[in-house]
Amino acid sequence: MKISTKGRYGLRAMIDLAINSSEGCTSLADISHRQDLSLNYLESIFSYLKRAGLVVGIAGAQGGYMLAKPADEITLYEIMTVLEGSMSVYDSFGEETKIRSFLNRNVWDVIDKNVNEVLTGTTLADVLKNMETSRLSGDCSGL
Repeated sequence: MKISTKGRYGLRAMIDLAINSSEGCTSLADISHRQDLSLNYLESIFSYLKRAGLVVGIAGAQGGYMLAKPADEITLYEIMTVLEGSMSVYDSFGEETKIRSFLNRNVWDVIDKNVNEVLTGTTLADVLKNMETSRLSGDCSGL
């Protein structure tokens, strides 16, 4: 499995949005500037996130984006599947052989299970808390 630029940038943008959620709406231009991401690319990413109900767009001079739900109700799994689709490391197409069947059960399914556990068990609020803990302990610079 390789996470695409869309997934990596989208996750960074959602974390930035969660960090700045106390300020109300956040413009994509501000996220773009803080995260050094292309504004045009962010607009495309946020169209997916908006359709999925993860963010709300507010029009107008003071507009921008807000999380559609509290940060503790948005999992990384929701974000990543919206932007990446299936998070599986393999596909189930093709002829079933003994080796393929063994690998599916004992390698690929195990990896998929662990990835899903991490992504479904981690919310944006968890990420913010972990970032704050890392910052306080000096493990994370340049947040």
